[in-house]
Amino acid sequence: MSTVYTKIIRPKKSFSTADLTELWEYRELLYFFAWRDIKVRYKQTVVGIMWAVFQPFITMVVFTVIFGKLAHLPSEGVPYPVFVYSGLLFWQFFTSSLSESSNTLISNASIVTKVYFPRLLLPLADTVTKLVDFSFAALIMAGLMVYYQILPTIVGVLLVPLLLLLAFLPAVGTGLILSSINVRYRDVRYVLPFFLQLLIFITPVIYPTSIAGKYAWILYLNPMTGVINNARIGLLGTGSLDWTALATSALIGIVLFIIGVFVFKKTERIFADIV
Repeated sequence: MSTVYTKIIRPKKSFSTADLTELWEYRELLYFFAWRDIKVRYKQTVVGIMWAVFQPFITMVVFTVIFGKLAHLPSEGVPYPVFVYSGLLFWQFFTSSLSESSNTLISNASIVTKVYFPRLLLPLADTVTKLVDFSFAALIMAGLMVYYQILPTIVGVLLVPLLLLLAFLPAVGTGLILSSINVRYRDVRYVLPFFLQLLIFITPVIYPTSIAGKYAWILYLNPMTGVINNARIGLLGTGSLDWTALATSALIGIVLFIIGVFVFKKTERIFADIV
């Protein structure tokens, strides 16, 4: 006589090692969600995934004309186009990951309300698709470096995965918090884009942190400051690696991620009822 096992699924208020095991068990679903998002996003478009390249490239051209040619902002001794693009590359990964994570429950409401799976898979899958976009956009960065004859250091190239992780933590952490709020109050989808448009001006994307003088410490409260600064240092050779900025970005990112997961798990049990 065969034994029948029953698995009881109960929503949990906090994150545990059991959740990590469950995420690993559902890893194939993560790949499915990511591949689905990539196909849907670029379906029925003329250039497909090349839109991931056009957006930062066109933004770089506009910023170069306005802030490089007209405003004459400093660029730490490197050509302004490659200076601003190196910032936009990581900034776009951060903002797109944050935006998608904050709206992931709403955009997947039809699945969330019918099928059980670890809800954390959704924002993680969104981030995987942004890594694909980042990879294609990085081709323009490589082309600019070849054009301006800039050779990155080995340390700089090896640093890129760490910098992506440091951008991932605050983006997804904040996205999880906003996603939990968004299921109740849909104002998030309208407020967030406006907030991110303002946030770029207190992030050293279009200017170096040195321009802030004695107020530069305010910029370092932004976790993306350490990421972008060290990306330029490693790839463009604008100075020595700023380990203090990296540590600050890591600390803020980890705190935001932990808080985000805690809030997300605490409110997970009511998602299906109010989405």
